[in-house]
Amino acid sequence: MKYSSFVFLMLVLLVSSCKDEVDNRVLENKKEVQKQEVILKNIQKNWNFYDTPLTEASEKSLSSWNEFRLFLDELSQKPKNTANAYQRKAKALSKKAIALQDRIPFEFDKPQIKSRIATLITKVRMLDLFIHLDQIPDKKVVLLISEINLELVSLQRQMDKIVEKSKIPLEEGESELRRMLDSTRAIPNTPIIDPNIPRVE
Repeated sequence: MKYSSFVFLMLVLLVSSCKDEVDNRVLENKKEVQKQEVILKNIQKNWNFYDTPLTEASEKSLSSWNEFRLFLDELSQKPKNTANAYQRKAKALSKKAIALQDRIPFEFDKPQIKSRIATLITKVRMLDLFIHLDQIPDKKVVLLISEINLELVSLQRQMDKIVEKSKIPLEEGESELRRMLDSTRAIPNTPIIDPNIPRVE
């Protein structure tokens, strides 16, 4: 009799402790869901990119630079209100940003543009990384969005500078001077071998 009452008491304690544990888990899950919703709302509120060309040069480049146009189109499409949608969008942005360096128009194929594209790619890939974390650091994501916008502005202004420089006419003799300074056209620096000097082979 004593043994059965002891077993019954242990079962009651076990069931009540399991119920408390389940209640605690449910409460923790609710808190986690609410926290994720707050993070998602913060990201959604600040998910605004400069998706339209800012300068005349960047606007004209849309017709010749397909990758740049596709990247801006991807920026203009805002994802739905789920974490998965933002993750898919960040991944797509990362792919489009990487594609920017593939076919740069000849006019913009300069180190200044390439370095800005490389920085932009880095920022977009960091955004992709942070969005895919289990605990999304929303403040870092919001900061990265503003940094990506700054890089876009910098890239487009540099494109504008290149176009403006190309409009400046060359002075007389400047083209010959540039050709002389071109290191790819220089005579290779190999020692001249005099055929009259005996050699040891």
